Amino acid sequence: MLSEASRLNPGPWTDHCLHVAEAASAIATRHPDLDPDTAYIYGCLHDIGRRFGVMQMRHIVEGHRFLEGLGNSKPARICLTHSFPVKDTRSCVAEWDCEDEDRAFVQSYLEEINYDDYDRLLQLCDGIALPHGCVLIEKRLVDVVLRYGTNDYLADRWRTIFEIKASMEETIGGSIYGVLPNVVENTFQ
Repeated sequence: MLSEASRLNPGPWTDHCLHVAEAASAIATRHPDLDPDTAYIYGCLHDIGRRFGVMQMRHIVEGHRFLEGLGNSKPARICLTHSFPVKDTRSCVAEWDCEDEDRAFVQSYLEEINYDDYDRLLQLCDGIALPHGCVLIEKRLVDVVLRYGTNDYLADRWRTIFEIKASMEETIGGSIYGVLPNVVENTFQ
């Protein structure tokens, strides 16, 4: 699916997805409740809505619709949840380039679910992966701010990402950076 999506809408987003997938799988290998193959698939598909063209937040809705249409509810869920460590659609700094009812749907969806370890894993891995590889969280967070700007929820988003990181590290018994390849090189590239 990701290869097909890359042909439909080429760009660095597909490399980002692959690095999210690799990070998710590597962390899941050490997590007692996560399956590395499932985590890898979710990483590959988390931005699959970008297959429909260049867009900002609309990609999460398009990805959700696409995967739900194929009967893939859990990866469809990841399309929505990966962008919201804070369950508030106002917390995103990217533009909401979709219909108002789509944004209302996302907000309602987020309020009705409880995040599980896969949701949190993909939020974390999306927060450490650039198109050239996994980096320190701080580099990825700054990358997003430089591209999209800031808002009143930025500190809450960052705090939540670091809380997810700490929780994952406690569960896997070590630093996430210890299981990810080339983080130092990628961060200072």
